[in-house]
Amino acid sequence: MIPRPEPTNADDARFWSALRDGEPQIQRCAACHAYGHPPTPVCARCGEADRQWVASLGTGEVWSFTIIHPPTLPAFADHTPYGAVVVRLDEGVFLVSALVDCPIEDLAVGTRVELAITAVDEELALPLFRRSREPR
Repeated sequence: MIPRPEPTNADDARFWSALRDGEPQIQRCAACHAYGHPPTPVCARCGEADRQWVASLGTGEVWSFTIIHPPTLPAFADHTPYGAVVVRLDEGVFLVSALVDCPIEDLAVGTRVELAITAVDEELALPLFRRSREPR
């Protein structure tokens, strides 16, 4: 069984429920329009508490990556080695995730990616990525 995210507040819960519904969303400040992730109650740029949820394009690029080898957490042991990636979405925020259908030897910084929402069960979907089908 994979570890499950445990939202600690309404903002976290909103992010995960939007993914589950197949509609990825990220926060944007109503005052300065800065995007922010992870979700927070106030804008990191200007401190405004009025935050909006907007649809994410779900596209971006691999900013960094690492290859995970054993030993690792028991839930992931059968999947090693695998690549963990930091994706910079086109909105400017970062997500830590994994690429699906991508051999680890093909991982590269700058690779264009798109969101591949992956349902684990009826209650959980994960924001995984795949190599983009469209050039930027």
